[in-house]
Amino acid sequence: MRAEKRFDSLDSFRGLMAVSVMIYHLRISGSFTEWTFFRHADVFVSFFFVLSGFVLTHAYGKSVQFNFRRFFITRTFRLLPLHLFMLGVFILLECGRYMAAQKGMEFNNAPFSGKFAPAEILPNALLLQSWTYLTNPLSFNFPSWSISIEYYTYMIFAVILSIAFGVRTWVWAAMVCVSLALMYAGNTFFTIESLRGLAYFFTGCLAYVVYLKLPHPGQARSWLLTALEVLAVAAALVFVVSDFAAKALLASPLFGVIVVIFAFDGGAVSRLLGKRFFGFLGKLSYSIYLTHAAILFCVVSAFMVAKKVLGVDIAPMIDGNRYLDTGDALLNNIIALLVVGLVVLLSMFTYRYVEMTGQALGRTLANKPAHGSPVLRPDAD
Repeated sequence: MRAEKRFDSLDSFRGLMAVSVMIYHLRISGSFTEWTFFRHADVFVSFFFVLSGFVLTHAYGKSVQFNFRRFFITRTFRLLPLHLFMLGVFILLECGRYMAAQKGMEFNNAPFSGKFAPAEILPNALLLQSWTYLTNPLSFNFPSWSISIEYYTYMIFAVILSIAFGVRTWVWAAMVCVSLALMYAGNTFFTIESLRGLAYFFTGCLAYVVYLKLPHPGQARSWLLTALEVLAVAAALVFVVSDFAAKALLASPLFGVIVVIFAFDGGAVSRLLGKRFFGFLGKLSYSIYLTHAAILFCVVSAFMVAKKVLGVDIAPMIDGNRYLDTGDALLNNIIALLVVGLVVLLSMFTYRYVEMTGQALGRTLANKPAHGSPVLRPDAD
């Protein structure tokens, strides 16, 4: 039954794209981090939104009696524990910078200033940093800008499920159209981050509606799905490496189509993505996405200290970006691989001890009867 289906290839995509976004933020001269594909990999954050809309509509969209309380608890404990943990890590890192500054260490900006100002802590803790012009969406753990949008988009989605009933699909379509139209018009009232999140998330909801209406190809048609999957991957690659004005607008329909194609899990590419390694990355994707900025910060800081000790510029600033460069291309590539491996390794820790712990607590709270009514429905990831 489709209602019980888990989308293995889409889970794997989530992991691969989290790694790609992490490499996008890692700059090592002459290494694979400088490939054109990775220099444009920030667009994959849009894919995360589309995928979230698709998966949550699969999990909750056909509920006869939507349980808002349970949804709120499980979604909150899915996102918030790791987010707050990493916010705490960044605050500790700023404390470390402050102590180093007191001992004469120089930095590009003073500790606890700019995007690390104390005034940014509360908005980050409440996941509000991307919703207003009064806050910096890239403050502290900068990848969490999208988690800020995603969390409250979840709640908008839940409200629509609770009250829209038979017109849910029309409401989702309106959200997509209005958000994309405001993006195109150069809106200045809503933040661009909020419009992107709303447009892409509800594109995912619509993609699931399309998926349900399409016939499910049998094994005899796996060749057709293989051809569609190859075309989808090729289109995605061309789209990612290209620069054009309407890229943010076209990401919505393109990623929606790609999600629908791979949701069938019927082609050769899907079977490859279903392998254990890719599934493993998919499981760690949220941890990879939220932990990598802090790890990269520590790696860059270590290179800057080594630069001061050795008197060799192995952490140069190039076009406003901090690069790592040992002067040897092979060694630079090895360092890049080691950093990627380190992020994955530490993500295994945060997944096991932060994410899973938070999710377990959320399930416990959600399963407690409200007003004497037992809750029997298991939560979807």
